[in-house]
Amino acid sequence: MRTTLLFTLMGLAYTAATAATVYKWVDDDGVTHFSDQPHPNAQKVELKAPQTFTAPKTNAPARTYTPSPSRQPAQKVYTSCGMSEPTADQVFMNTDTVSAGTMAQPAMRPGDSVVVTMDGAPVPGVPPTGGQFTITPVNRGEHTIQMVIKDPLGVTLCSSPAVTFHVHQPSLQSPTNPLRKH
Repeated sequence: MRTTLLFTLMGLAYTAATAATVYKWVDDDGVTHFSDQPHPNAQKVELKAPQTFTAPKTNAPARTYTPSPSRQPAQKVYTSCGMSEPTADQVFMNTDTVSAGTMAQPAMRPGDSVVVTMDGAPVPGVPPTGGQFTITPVNRGEHTIQMVIKDPLGVTLCSSPAVTFHVHQPSLQSPTNPLRKH
């Protein structure tokens, strides 16, 4: 019913659009106007027929998406993966540099890569096979870090739980702050 109503309305709109007369005129300020109402000194504008398209009918059945077998891991490749450091709720005092590390069991397969995110953003400088690395600068406050192992096609093979850690830095006004300019 809705489809019939839609096509009826579209047909009426097409008929009205093709039957309308358009007038054009230029006012005293040199501005060009168009209207469907006649105006003194207006000229009728000849409109070309609108371009239309009719889609060919198809008898093909609707297809459903089935992921290719190469995009699905056949089995669980890694029994565990995670951040070896920082540890949960670890506190880093008076620094803007954090040492971090990843681990995977069994060892990383050739072609697989590690992606580490901190506060949801990728961490630059992480070795593609994981291991130890340094994150700098790290602002004061609470942060979360997580690792993901992906295969060459980008399929996630293992995802670690997020680890929360904290960075405490002295005020810039503190005389013990190594970043304070003297």
